[in-house]
Parts: sequence; C-alpha cells; structure tokens
Amino acid sequence: MIVVSSCLAGLNVRYNGTHCLNEKIHQLVDDEKKAVTVCPELLGGFSTPREPAEITGGDGYDVLDGKAKVIDQSGNDVTELYLRGAYTAFQMVKELNATLVVLKENSPSCGSSMIYDGGFNGTKIAGDGVTSALLKRNKIQVISEEQLADFLT
Repeated sequence: MIVVSSCLAGLNVRYNGTHCLNEKIHQLVDDEKKAVTVCPELLGGFSTPREPAEITGGDGYDVLDGKAKVIDQSGNDVTELYLRGAYTAFQMVKELNATLVVLKENSPSCGSSMIYDGGFNGTKIAGDGVTSALLKRNKIQVISEEQLADFLT
C-alpha cells in the first residue's frame, strides 16, 4: 500500500482550498486502489482554507525535537497542530503497513526535501516538513511526487 498527500490526488485540502493534482497519483488512488490519501494538516485539526504556515528556526526534525516552530502568516504558533497531524499520519501509515509515502514538496508538513524558509517570502531551503521528518525518522520511505515515476517502473 502507498500513502499519498491528499492534495496530490486532487482533493481540495491545501491551505488555500486548492489541490495539486498529479494524474498518476489520482490513478493509483481512484482507479488502481493501490494508494490511500492523507492530509496531516487536516488530521492535526486545521480546516480548509487556513492561513499559510512555515517552519521557523529549522526544519521538521527541529520541530520534532522542540528546537523550531511552525508559525502561520499572522504570527500564531501552530506547532502543536502540525505535530498532532504528523503523529496521526504516522499511526495511519503504520496501521496500513504502507511501503511508500508520497508527499507534497515544499509543505511545512509534507516537504520531503524542500520547505519554505519561514520568512513568507517564497524562499525555499533544503529540509523536511514535520510529517516527512517523523516518517523518515521511523524508517518509512518518503518521496516527493517528482520521484514517483522511478518507483513505479
């Protein structure tokens, strides 16, 4: 079983109420029934739409270790909701015995190699989102949607 970010399957769950449809992921979920969707931010208690948020002071590993925070654009600390969503998603992945997790790049939850730098200016840095970091720390294979084709051949 593969777990995928809900927005990549075409669900309107992103902070601004949109999706980032990836046709192959949509096919894996809807047609082939080989994947299930997860949105850590919704699992954490957020609604759609919601204010954009970015990690400040590090990346998802630093958030897990209490060294960084997730702050929304208004300056509110939303770290606890991101942590709740990450741990709930992790539990779901474990229960499904998922062998692969495909997450949306750049997200403070799901980024698997790039996230925004916390300045809300569009600058990206190398790093993992909170959910991606938790999954990787627990030896679960996490990739971005761009890497999916390599795993399906």
